[in-house]
Amino acid sequence: MKRAAEVEVFHDPERERQVLERLVKRADRFPADAIRAVFREVMSGCLSVEEPLRVAYLGPEGTFSQMAARHLFGLQARYRECATIEAVFETVQSKDATYGVVPFENSTEGAVSMTSDALLEGELVIRQEYVLPVSHCLLSRARTLSEITTVYSHPQALAQCRMWIAKHLPRAQVVQTTSTAAAAREAHADERAAAIGADIAAELHDVPILRSRIQDRRENATRFVVLAHEDAPPSGRDRTTLAFGVQHHEGALRRVLTDFETAGVNLTRIESRPSRKAPWQYVFLVDVEGHRADAALAKALRAAKKSAAFLKVVGSYPRADIEAGRAKTEAESRTSASARSTTRTKAKAKKRTGR
Repeated sequence: MKRAAEVEVFHDPERERQVLERLVKRADRFPADAIRAVFREVMSGCLSVEEPLRVAYLGPEGTFSQMAARHLFGLQARYRECATIEAVFETVQSKDATYGVVPFENSTEGAVSMTSDALLEGELVIRQEYVLPVSHCLLSRARTLSEITTVYSHPQALAQCRMWIAKHLPRAQVVQTTSTAAAAREAHADERAAAIGADIAAELHDVPILRSRIQDRRENATRFVVLAHEDAPPSGRDRTTLAFGVQHHEGALRRVLTDFETAGVNLTRIESRPSRKAPWQYVFLVDVEGHRADAALAKALRAAKKSAAFLKVVGSYPRADIEAGRAKTEAESRTSASARSTTRTKAKAKKRTGR
């Protein structure tokens, strides 16, 4: 067992990933995701004995961010709920948490602007990513849809269910909340209100599920990222997120993009964001294949720095399996059920003690 006197940092995400992949390769008849789910909890338990891992996430309990965090770090980590995405960044920046988990991009609605802006302006980088299938439920104490007068949820969840709401609740007032879990609390307090959120929020806040899978697109998934002070070492299957700006000159953007093309680097996503430094100035947030230490990408970055007004690497990290966003595996469902059971037990204990 590792001891504090021997090592400075207990948690090594890259080593854990390598161990899990070796176990998967050795497995004969067991599903790969079941192997990962079981041994992730074993690792989480061992780590809690040595030095509990502190992880901040966009809370409160019952959010999809919490589900993603528990999948990434297991049930034994010490989790800290944060009211906003900015608060997650601040908690990790101040080292009150080792890592932070925030939503970065949704397959239906695109980028989460608050996360993009915080990455552009801050010093933290992306160390890991995870794609979580997102299935929304309509939570309400009402017996029928016709009784519902107000629908609460986070702006992203409302946007992902926009067409369903227009079709089934056209007369209901739509109200934005800070999280899907906060929306569930509103639905619990008002029998004529409804919330859009995860099934775990229904259990935590004691609100019945009136309708399931109400998202407009069945394959709806959210890409979450892990925030840290350092990004990950090369794994051989990496992604790099970077930001750059260009001057208002003809062909300025094309020249930067050509630098990546010339080096043989593939761009998988490009997003523009307003610059906070000057009006009508824009910053581009880009995902590319490869690690910043790879020869081809390193060459492209050197060239792009000369062509761009500025360039900032936001992190290099192992690519998540995007196919995981298409459907939950049975192993993920069992892990989620275990997490919900643990959460319910804690919630009941809090109610009994009045804390």
